[in-house]
Amino acid sequence: MAATQFFGERIKRNEDPRLLTGQALFVDDVDLPRMGHLAFVRSPYANAEIVEIDVSDASALAGVIGIYTAEDLGDYWQHGPLLVPPPPVEGMVFNGRTQVPLAKGHVRYVGEPVAVVVAESRYVAEDAAEQIYVDYKSYPAVTDLEQAIHPDNPQVHTDVALVESEFGRLNNVNAHVVQIKGASADFDTIAANAATVIKRRFYYDHGASSPMECRGVVAEWDRRAQRMTIWDTTQAPVFVRNGLAAVLGLSENQVRVIAPFIGGGFGPKIMMFYPAEMLVPWLALKLDRPIKWIEDRAEHFVATTQERDQIHWAEMAVDADGKILAVRDRFLHDAGAYAPYGLTVPLNSQCTLLGSYDIPHYHSTFTSIFTNKPIVTPYRGAGRQHGVFVMERLLDIAAKEMGIDKTEIRRRNFIQPAQFPYNNEIIYQDFAPLTYDSGNYEPALDKAMELIGYKDFYDPDHAPRTTPDGKLLGLGLVCYVEGTGIGPYEGARVQVQSNGRVSVATGIGTQGQGHFTVFAQIVADQVGVNVTDVDVVTGDTDQFHWGAGTFASRGAVVAGNAINEAAKDVREKILRLASEQLEVAPEDLVLADGQVTVSGVPERALDLGQLAQMANPMRGAVKPGSEPGLESSNYFGPQFGATASGVHAMIVAVDPETCDVTIKRYVIVHDCGTVINPLILDGQIHGGVAQGIGNAFYEKLAFDENGQLLSGSLMDYLLPTSLEVPTMEIDHITTESPLNPLGIKGAGEAGAIPTGPLFAQAVEDALGVEILEIPLSPSKIWEHLHLA
Repeated sequence: MAATQFFGERIKRNEDPRLLTGQALFVDDVDLPRMGHLAFVRSPYANAEIVEIDVSDASALAGVIGIYTAEDLGDYWQHGPLLVPPPPVEGMVFNGRTQVPLAKGHVRYVGEPVAVVVAESRYVAEDAAEQIYVDYKSYPAVTDLEQAIHPDNPQVHTDVALVESEFGRLNNVNAHVVQIKGASADFDTIAANAATVIKRRFYYDHGASSPMECRGVVAEWDRRAQRMTIWDTTQAPVFVRNGLAAVLGLSENQVRVIAPFIGGGFGPKIMMFYPAEMLVPWLALKLDRPIKWIEDRAEHFVATTQERDQIHWAEMAVDADGKILAVRDRFLHDAGAYAPYGLTVPLNSQCTLLGSYDIPHYHSTFTSIFTNKPIVTPYRGAGRQHGVFVMERLLDIAAKEMGIDKTEIRRRNFIQPAQFPYNNEIIYQDFAPLTYDSGNYEPALDKAMELIGYKDFYDPDHAPRTTPDGKLLGLGLVCYVEGTGIGPYEGARVQVQSNGRVSVATGIGTQGQGHFTVFAQIVADQVGVNVTDVDVVTGDTDQFHWGAGTFASRGAVVAGNAINEAAKDVREKILRLASEQLEVAPEDLVLADGQVTVSGVPERALDLGQLAQMANPMRGAVKPGSEPGLESSNYFGPQFGATASGVHAMIVAVDPETCDVTIKRYVIVHDCGTVINPLILDGQIHGGVAQGIGNAFYEKLAFDENGQLLSGSLMDYLLPTSLEVPTMEIDHITTESPLNPLGIKGAGEAGAIPTGPLFAQAVEDALGVEILEIPLSPSKIWEHLHLA
């Protein structure tokens, strides 16, 4: 029996003292003797032939160690891996093209690296990079999605053939995918007999991840030990180790990858291999000295992957009661110049559009398009925002046209609790039919309506729809689901040490999620110690050798359950050994406060440290079939992903003269199954909402027709601050996931997913104009008011 209970408590984070006192290690803190520093020469053109690279002037600068172009890499120059091959969707067209360490012969986006300088300092490296002369022959760029598909326009990759589709011949196609749910009748037949058909064009643009810490890589080759140590701001240290060992010609046990504390990941830091990840270890090996590269903020806007725009042409047929009969959606997705992450983002959009609704017929077609812009990979939400925006806006428009309350039309279309597990039939990013494991959406809707004061807001006798200074008030309320906790697996090792402390090691990295605390809470309950007596190590391939990484809101679900299983094994070993030593049955023992006692006889006790020493004797024999130590490694892989859900509501005030928007209230009702730590969960949601607000109203990656980024600094690319992010009211409902022993679902992206459609609905409610795009801005709102 267990007497401690930390799981589910609002416990402060174990890691915060190190972070707040400056004792946490980040990649830029790694400072080694004889370190060389990198700077890249990046293309100023989005589409150009490289005619000549002259490094003679730069090579003459004092402090320059070496300058390298693609030709200097020899056989090491190769395309990066296709990280996520596309799932087996019938009839799919897929043209995979992945990035290279340095451009050879041709550049395809502004910022693509063409040469790298190694110098005694970053200052010298930057000066030398400016002295390198590159002769380019530029060509027209492809930057507009609707223009990129035209056969007569330039090709990003000249070896990608035109694709025949139901929409004609398409150019620059990365992929063309059609998925159908409920294929017994086509949309046009259903629409012909529907009470109302809604048809709109939607535009949704995401943005740059903008973490506090940009990317960085440090590598050191120890020629005596024949070992490479790499410090990397990666979300997938195990896969980085495996991949770099292969390309460097080393065994995996010769390569150690450490992902230390990371100042925000948000998805782009799981991309591999970035040019620096390929070049820094190679140069450390070649030059026999440590090498370091730290991305600056200007580089981040072009060198780190992004998420960008999609254009949707969507239709929804509903009956006279507002029940959805069918949805048809066709959309274009901007993949950028290369597509190393496969189709994860557009597949998420395609699948998440279905939301929390029982939609019997769904026809979705997407075309992923190569453009002369930086690479697109998942960024917090990973395409889910785009799909949620389309579905929620369709429902809002249908409700308005049919005279149905916007919450009522959602309620009428919810999947009901008895319908779970709910099979959406179409293929998800985990290569299996999209299936919702559990959910109960109506109580979340009711609670959100109560918290935001929905009925009072729309009661004409209760409150005015304007503020005393003339600002217009609007209320938004939207629903969403979030696919979380996908496989393939994670693992962990739990060990009781001879001093009684407990160590935990897992292969995933951490970027601020609170892993050092929530994982300790799981273990503390199982092995009967205080949370502060559990030491957690993440992201070090020497400490744990296996793992997929931190992405897709899966850390707590997959790694957390692996840790739980390992801790249960250790608990069983503790009780078995204590039972033998105290000569009582295991069920008569109490495991709590770092010791095992006999129930009802507390003076008969053994400390965990004593038991750990007994389990690892210096002399004597170990019984056959037993293992030394109080230690276990275990793994967990889910059958399919767990589906979290929620409802967000906000009230905004819009100034009709300046078109500025102020968020007056923000309410969240969230369901992520069993909650490990409500305090950390709330923080995760707060951060997601802040990024969602930035996406909705402040942030915009603006490119001109030549592929030049026009908003490549924090003066032009606006981020919300504490002045713009409101105080949030958060509540939770719980529907446990049946897919894992802890009953938990992920939550890392939930805050960011619904904010765009929520913002659009609230502003539309205040102004009475239809809004079909995100991001908004004061100028965009002015256009809606005056140019509609």
